[in-house]
Amino acid sequence: MVKQSAARPSMTKTPIIKQPLRLLMDFDAQIQRDGHQTSDFIHRRDRKFALHCEEHNSPSDPAHWLAWLGRFDNGSEQLAGTGQSTEQRWQRINSGFIALGAVLGIITMAGLLFYDGGQRINVTVIIGFVALQLLLALLTSLQSVMGWQPWRPLLNRFMPASDPALQPLQPALMARATQGGGLSFAVAALLTLLAMVVTQDLAFGWSTTLNTAASGYHQLTSALATPWTWLWPSAVPDPALVEATRFFRAGTNTALTPARWGQWWPFVSMLWLMWVVLPRLLLRLLASALVRLRTRKLLLCHPGLRALRERMATSVLDTGAGHNDADDLPDTRHNTLLQPLPEKAQLLSWAGAGSVTEEQTLPAALAAICPGQALNVGGLASLSQDQQAIAQLAVSSDAVTAIMLVRSWEPPTGELLDFLDSARHNWPANSRVFLLPLAAETRNPSNTAKDRQLQPWLRFAERCPPGFVTVGDITVNTGLPQS
Repeated sequence: MVKQSAARPSMTKTPIIKQPLRLLMDFDAQIQRDGHQTSDFIHRRDRKFALHCEEHNSPSDPAHWLAWLGRFDNGSEQLAGTGQSTEQRWQRINSGFIALGAVLGIITMAGLLFYDGGQRINVTVIIGFVALQLLLALLTSLQSVMGWQPWRPLLNRFMPASDPALQPLQPALMARATQGGGLSFAVAALLTLLAMVVTQDLAFGWSTTLNTAASGYHQLTSALATPWTWLWPSAVPDPALVEATRFFRAGTNTALTPARWGQWWPFVSMLWLMWVVLPRLLLRLLASALVRLRTRKLLLCHPGLRALRERMATSVLDTGAGHNDADDLPDTRHNTLLQPLPEKAQLLSWAGAGSVTEEQTLPAALAAICPGQALNVGGLASLSQDQQAIAQLAVSSDAVTAIMLVRSWEPPTGELLDFLDSARHNWPANSRVFLLPLAAETRNPSNTAKDRQLQPWLRFAERCPPGFVTVGDITVNTGLPQS
């Protein structure tokens, strides 16, 4: 495990990504980039992030992970552009659909309300067009839910190289864009309708080839007007209006007065608002919610997230292997030997080794070498407590000589390496640390750690800066034979 050292690199605050789509794309780009790194490096890095979150009681989700990486890695700015460019590309697509929908809405409504004085505007045609719009809106949402992409060949012309992480979202993203365009179409058409009602004398009527009585047509319009009957009663056609505004291609209804031809506009306006605008608005909101939901689901199911959580939850163990090949056995060679302990030294206890809560009892020889209390570092001790212990031993200008108790059956960890590295930078020159591995069972000075348990510690001391870390031998000081 790796702890944050006292000498921190210069950091710039990176904002937390909150947009789900951008977060997913940035996270996927970072995972792909990690594929070029060694597993040991990313394990130590992510474990360090987990310890940082635990220390500062901050979330350890992907958004904070990316922000944390961005503070140290200038290359992450390029990765941030991955999500941002994807988000901007879809914003341009949405804007294009909205602009196209507005233009088509104006043209379509102007065509529906075209009146040359010879033929009245047929309300039946408008009702049919409203039904078509409602059907298209429902089909757009349905194809999104089913994952059907009939527009895929057309989209490939503009975005031929879609990211694999984005492909499952294509139906939902496209549905959101088309629903936005449909909503723009509906609103623009409604505004065009109201503008033409104000600026022109529109003559509405109804006609159909079917043998339909006025009473039946009134039932149809009343059923369509049910949602706003309580809100705007005058927007519901009465039987007299229905009866009076029917027209035929051949012949005229002389019983009508032209003043009533314009009384259909409240019904037509509410019909468009209730059955075209509102469904489009609701389905547009549903499409946006579906995009966010699927994006979060894809992020939670991302294989890289499971691996990240695994790395954050497990400690980094230094097995001593020269390379990171799991099929090879650990490198058991070492070129150093046990060294006698100094005559006087400060005593450190790493992760509770040799504490009174354990079954171990400290060798009696240590009482003469280290008369003071042991300083607990590592393990349950926080990073700040580790730094306080380092600072406490560095008070005087003399070189520090310390004996650190460790458990022989536990391999050296990255946390210990970070602690020693921090101590070497803060202590005066010629300071030294003697690692003293303790055996697991209750022991006395003649029962030190076995040779196979000492080998990982000897190899660990070899990788530390020369002359700073050695493995101590208590038997030399006590005059007892080694086991």
